[in-house]
Amino acid sequence: MATLAISATQKFVPIKEIRNGIIVLKDGGYRGILICSSVNFGLKSADEQHAITLGFQNFLNTLDFSIQIVVNSRKMDLRPYLALLEEKAPEQKTELMRIQLHEYIEFVRSFADQANIMTKSFYIVVPYASHVSAASAVGFLQHLPGLPAQASTTAGGNASAKDAAAKASFEEGRAQLEQRLSLVAGGLAGTGVRAATLGTEEVIELLYRSFNPGELENPIRLDN
Repeated sequence: MATLAISATQKFVPIKEIRNGIIVLKDGGYRGILICSSVNFGLKSADEQHAITLGFQNFLNTLDFSIQIVVNSRKMDLRPYLALLEEKAPEQKTELMRIQLHEYIEFVRSFADQANIMTKSFYIVVPYASHVSAASAVGFLQHLPGLPAQASTTAGGNASAKDAAAKASFEEGRAQLEQRLSLVAGGLAGTGVRAATLGTEEVIELLYRSFNPGELENPIRLDN
């Protein structure tokens, strides 16, 4: 029953594979993900807020493709932090410091139980869709003038042509997508927002958390 449930769930996931940090969809499309820093907009002056808003508007107007902005809100897991403090308690030099540390641990634990402490992560999904699929590229190569007829009928040659065409298609799509990711990251930099492209492991972790929202995970952090 579990195997059947997993197979049924996979039918609703449009992802074929993840290569070099790029999500390859079942329809042949590509997706890249940027993790973005936040801006304390409410603490800015009126002029600064206006400049940020105008800069973001100009950034959107420079794009000739659509993007998806995702805000991921999750309950913060303080258990690793509390466990670390408890490990440090015996290392304190004085009894007073140990008592204060234990009181601080109980305060944080009590506060976390009463309050719903949330953490937010910001992402931008950048798409790219190739107009020429690998299958059509192979078909085109097989009908080029001067190509021996037996090359298209040989199983090994056909497989090699398909592999080469698929690899060329992926590399072209990756290059185009990376250009778009750089354009988006550069545009956001003008508004004071830092952005970094997620790698393969980070994309897998993000997708896993998205499809398993009940599990507590450490957040993906943007390196300084």
